[in-house]
Amino acid sequence: MPRVSFEFFPPKTAAMEASLWQAIKQLAPFHPSFVSVTYGAGGSTRERTHATVARIRRETTLEPAAHLTCVGASRDEIDAVAQGYWDAGIRHVVALRGDPPAGAGPYQPHPAGYARAADLVAGLKRVADFEISVAAYPEVHPEALSAAADLDNLKRKIDAGARRAITQFFFDAAPFLRFRDRAAAMGIAVPIVPGILPIVDFAQAKKFAAMCGAAVPTWLEAEFAAAGDEAQARAAASERVAVAHCRRLIAAGVEALHFYTLNRAALVAAICGALGIGVAVRPAVAIAE
Repeated sequence: MPRVSFEFFPPKTAAMEASLWQAIKQLAPFHPSFVSVTYGAGGSTRERTHATVARIRRETTLEPAAHLTCVGASRDEIDAVAQGYWDAGIRHVVALRGDPPAGAGPYQPHPAGYARAADLVAGLKRVADFEISVAAYPEVHPEALSAAADLDNLKRKIDAGARRAITQFFFDAAPFLRFRDRAAAMGIAVPIVPGILPIVDFAQAKKFAAMCGAAVPTWLEAEFAAAGDEAQARAAASERVAVAHCRRLIAAGVEALHFYTLNRAALVAAICGALGIGVAVRPAVAIAE
């Protein structure tokens, strides 16, 4: 069975925090390799990201990974954030270029900052011996000049010290498998972990896909059109589609899956259960009530 990891975002309110911790508690028995916590556009969730990963480290047996971006901060400021993670016992960082805040226009490097994710990876390695994951784009980053340039950028991130690449979500396995083959041909030997977005809301998923350049196949449209507006039918379609997607990837030799949970556990847990990913008899995590 594949290894799994889960991504969460830091909560904004007390109610959202309670929901997040319930999701963590529900997914912990699937023994994720790590759980990552995102970092908002322009570093807008810096403090909340730190607080969330620090709490995961203190109160659970899970391995937390903190997202960190290049946006809106100098190298010294980013290095200080990274050192704070290390001092809090966080050993895994997901290093990303990041997106500018909404309305800020195209990405522009901070004049005293890390320009690109590869520079950030190298900088993090100078701060401490972090385990570093980076992003990859099977269907090409929307801002990349070409597929070849995008793959060259991934190679630079790996050469700078990243140990794993986690992909943007996708709904068709074929582009991912071609991307994996092209990466291997370039000498990229680290694991390339497919990102999986369980579809809780199909309209929302289509918006996410449009933003990141992920194709929405016609057969996927047909699946949800057939389900109609009935909640149970749509939930069944969501689980069926995701399980089939994951099984295709596993059959092609994928050894790890990264789930974008959107802080919701039920569908992710159903998918993992259907895939036969083991749940321990005893909880894998103790969380303070």
